[in-house]
Amino acid sequence: MVEHSLRSKESKHGGQVLILLSWLFQDEFIFQSLMRDLVNIISRKEDRYIALGWCTLVRELVEYESTMTQYSLSGLREKYSAMIEILCTCISHLSAIVSRGSTVSDGYELPSRLSISAADCCLAITEALTRKDDSLKNKIRISDFNTSKEAVPSLPGIGEKKAKETQTISNRGRETLLWDQLPELINLVQRLLAWSRKSRPLHARGLERVLKWLQDLNEHNGRLREEADMEILKARELLLSSCWKHYSVLLHLEELNFSQNCRERLEQYLSGIQLYAERSSYNPSKHKDGAAETRNFFLNCLCLLLGRLVGRRFESVMSEYGLQISEVLISQLNSGDEDVIDLVVGIFKGTIFKLNYSSEGILIDTRQMDAVLPLLLQLLDKRDGTARAVVILVAEYCSMSIDGECLKEVLERLACGNNLQQRNALDVISEIIQISLTSADGLPHLAWRDISNYLLGCLESGEPAICRAATNLLPMIEPSYVLPALVRLLYSSDIELQLSVKDAFIGVLKYHNQEPEVISMLLDSLSNLSNSLDFPKTSGITVEGSKFDADKVLKLMTEWSENVQDWKIMAGPLIDKLFTEPSNAIVVKFLSYISEHLADAADIILNRVLKCMQEQEELVSETSPHEDSEMQKCLFERLCPLLIIRLLPLRVFNSLNSSIVYGQLHNKDINHDGTSTIHDNCVTALLLKRAFSKFEFEDVRKLAAELSGRILPTVLFPLVCFQLEDSAGIRDVSRIKAGLFSLCTSLVVRGRNITVTSTMIRIRKLLEEILSWPSLDGDEVSRAQHGCIDCLALMICTEVQSSSGSFGDSNTLKKKITLAAAEGMTDLESTLSYVISQLDNDDSSSTSFEAPLSLSFRLCMANVLISACQKIADSGKTHLARKTIPALIRSSEVIKDREIRAACLQVLFSAVYHLKSAVIPYSSDLIKLSLKFLREGSEKERMAGAKLLAALMASEDPILESISAGLLDARSILSTLSRTDPLPELRQACQKLLLCLTSS
Repeated sequence: MVEHSLRSKESKHGGQVLILLSWLFQDEFIFQSLMRDLVNIISRKEDRYIALGWCTLVRELVEYESTMTQYSLSGLREKYSAMIEILCTCISHLSAIVSRGSTVSDGYELPSRLSISAADCCLAITEALTRKDDSLKNKIRISDFNTSKEAVPSLPGIGEKKAKETQTISNRGRETLLWDQLPELINLVQRLLAWSRKSRPLHARGLERVLKWLQDLNEHNGRLREEADMEILKARELLLSSCWKHYSVLLHLEELNFSQNCRERLEQYLSGIQLYAERSSYNPSKHKDGAAETRNFFLNCLCLLLGRLVGRRFESVMSEYGLQISEVLISQLNSGDEDVIDLVVGIFKGTIFKLNYSSEGILIDTRQMDAVLPLLLQLLDKRDGTARAVVILVAEYCSMSIDGECLKEVLERLACGNNLQQRNALDVISEIIQISLTSADGLPHLAWRDISNYLLGCLESGEPAICRAATNLLPMIEPSYVLPALVRLLYSSDIELQLSVKDAFIGVLKYHNQEPEVISMLLDSLSNLSNSLDFPKTSGITVEGSKFDADKVLKLMTEWSENVQDWKIMAGPLIDKLFTEPSNAIVVKFLSYISEHLADAADIILNRVLKCMQEQEELVSETSPHEDSEMQKCLFERLCPLLIIRLLPLRVFNSLNSSIVYGQLHNKDINHDGTSTIHDNCVTALLLKRAFSKFEFEDVRKLAAELSGRILPTVLFPLVCFQLEDSAGIRDVSRIKAGLFSLCTSLVVRGRNITVTSTMIRIRKLLEEILSWPSLDGDEVSRAQHGCIDCLALMICTEVQSSSGSFGDSNTLKKKITLAAAEGMTDLESTLSYVISQLDNDDSSSTSFEAPLSLSFRLCMANVLISACQKIADSGKTHLARKTIPALIRSSEVIKDREIRAACLQVLFSAVYHLKSAVIPYSSDLIKLSLKFLREGSEKERMAGAKLLAALMASEDPILESISAGLLDARSILSTLSRTDPLPELRQACQKLLLCLTSS
């Protein structure tokens, strides 16, 4: 019979087994035997094929009234109640089959054919328990059909039939039997829920609520049994039976007759929702909760029913009942019950939207939604749970609507509505954005453009809550829609608007902090504004002054840069943009704001720079950057990689082991192989190559020389020394200037790392040689000599600051000189001592050259000291004053040459002016010296003395106190000179100084 039921499941001969069994069931003994054997099959047999046939047969037996209407089947009808009660003992076995019958695919559980049949069989048996219990004449003991794997007890003999007919299985009703199966029902619904999640999402939503309800009942079950409250327990049993009567029918996986009463059930549920919703609203409070629960039950039944409909059956039902369903559901949105509202939203999305949702992801028929949209929008006039639910529905509809009318309505409310309407409209837009983030099909371009414009308009509303909401939403929109407009609004004359726009602007950048194309878009926007002739005339936008100020935007980039997670992702594209637009000053300025962060990706950046410089052809003829546009383009292209290096912080050059920066230079004897090492394939070599190239652009040469100063001195100084020696031999002034610029930069930025070495001594002698060359004011040699003066001055500053402890302890210089001595150097005189001695020396024999020291050379030494006074840091001023001023005071009195004495006074004037309080110990001697030369000196000496006196008189109070004793003599001398001196400039200067003395 089992095999026949399985084979004839879909055939017209399937009822033959039921007819035979009905005839056999008329005999009580045969009925008992057959039922015992039927129970044994499912409890003992492990064969899946037999289990499948068993489930099919049992379901046919349980549902015979709906499948065999043309036959009376009296035997089956008489024994039906007893059969159902016996079959209840098989539910646990069916539940076990259901639990084991899943396979997982793509994260979802899928049922097997057997598990589907077992689940439907279980539903059929439990549904039968919900029917009204007819008067049973034949009652049997359930214990006689124990489904354990132990032996099944024998049935009573034939002679005992009459007696057994009068005995009852239990004095409990079917409701109690169903209640006892509550754990198995929970397990069954859990599996049905898992199977429905992928293919029947709306049905799954209903199953979630059924499962929660069953679990709540089960929790109360244990509590009620402990409290022995049988009256409440009986009410719970009746409640389960009443609800399961509907649920069990709606949960079937295979239901051939479902469509026959689908419409009837649908109308019943809709009527029940309306009826009990009204009772919940108007009846006395003692009935209100019950009415609300019943309303919720009918809503869940509606969810389960609609969730089962598929294909044309779904389309047919929705075409006929869609508007009625929509009206009923909308009325429930005002219930105030969050669970109800959530379920209503789910039904809406699973029915009205599903009906018109095409495979391309758009609504192809909007008539039903268009009809209910005005009703939904009216619910967005308040801020409550209903509005929150409607927000989701409207957003879903807007994201699928092809004509955009729904979105237009929402945006109109955002623009013209009251505060509550605007906030709800912003919530709708927020939901639309969230949907678009998880959906492959988004809104069309124009819709996003409209949303962006309206959100930007919210920033100008002045309402804080609206501004904040818009500010939070703008970052989630594609930057191309909002970023250019935000950049433009940052230049608004409205200060409050600027503040709102600033927050939104920073939010956009931080949201997209790993997307270099967004920064590129920002820079393009700034460039476009900078180049726009009508920018200042734009409505609402004003620019102070005539020059576009990109810093107004770029200074906001700090917060963005601090949120960038990986600069290696960002750096490459940003550098490439500068290579693409080498003349774009805004890109360069932007990169300067993030230079410290760029150091984190230095290898990537320098590799790009190195590749770019290597690809550029070496210039082989004289160039002029002003010849034509092509030459200008060439200039910018050659400057571009150097500008990028300039943006990087000094620490990029700190590691001698960096192959990209130093290559193999640190492994070579660069003191003796300067020519070969400059061709090494690294940044250092290319910088020096550009700096010393004969035909390179002047601007490129200068920048390369400046950047070479960042190179570690141990690498730079020997290379530059070689270049200077080679250039001095042929008097190549352009290369000399490049070398001097590199040295000066290095002395400024790396003074603390520079050690006195033989290379330093060689460089100093080269500077001495160049300063001895004849020159004219303004010629190239003169310019090179000015570079030598600055270089010597910076050497002095480096040494002085080392000695004064600025770069370490007071023994730093001594250690450096000791190191130099270890290298075999003999000329260990400090640069400062050397310069003073050259200035002071009237004896020609002390120079490194055989020829006497020229006047111009000695004047250069004075200029070196003046430059040192100007450049020295505060920490070295006292030491410089102590080493310089006493020596120059003595020299001024003994040097024979008047011009040199005047030069010494000029140095002392600079010392007073720049070293300030450091000259206090020498101020009284200085005023005496100045007065001496005012009385006795030459014109230049008198003029220098007046300047020295003026500097002393303009100094700080401690210096004034120190020179106060000499001011009386000064007044007398100044008075005389202001009347009698032949030099007009000096007379005028004396008059001014005298006026200062007399007025004080």
